[in-house]
Amino acid sequence: MPLLAPETLDDGQRAVYDAITGGPRAGGPFRVVDDQGRLAGPFNAMLHAPAIGQAVQQLGAALRFSGVLPARTRELVICAVAAHWDSDYEWYAHSRVAASVGVTPSELAGLRDRRAPAGLAPGEAAALGLALSLLADRAVDDGTYAAAQTHHGHAGVVELALLVGYYQALAGLLATADVPAPLDHPETA
Repeated sequence: MPLLAPETLDDGQRAVYDAITGGPRAGGPFRVVDDQGRLAGPFNAMLHAPAIGQAVQQLGAALRFSGVLPARTRELVICAVAAHWDSDYEWYAHSRVAASVGVTPSELAGLRDRRAPAGLAPGEAAALGLALSLLADRAVDDGTYAAAQTHHGHAGVVELALLVGYYQALAGLLATADVPAPLDHPETA
């Protein structure tokens, strides 16, 4: 999809652009705009359908910045989705976020190999177990659900399921739009 320059955006596109560049994503460990100010990653694609793009970016912002899951747990799950989908851009972005919230290089390497890293805290292991079950089996057995619910409550289980679904949707959008990771940023882990 063509990259849209900020000066060419209509009002709907500008609203999406402003929400992304002026929101909490802007100060994170990965770039949301390129050197010309164009949105990077899945965000540029969202500009091509601004009504949907606005709703999608709002859901993403809510999941990343307003949820009940601890940041480390959230990023472990997002990186598991990125690895499952071989989504280079999502891995580029969220391996950096994960590292910034304490996920270690060896834990990232385990996730990249599509396995749960050893030594996770029980709540992290339960969350990742639910995510990996959804990714591999498109189902969650009673024991996996119970472990996630015990550690994260019903709100956390809902958030986990939506987190997996949201990042799968982004991976699909990135694949459809053929968005690579930036070439000037080496892979983390």
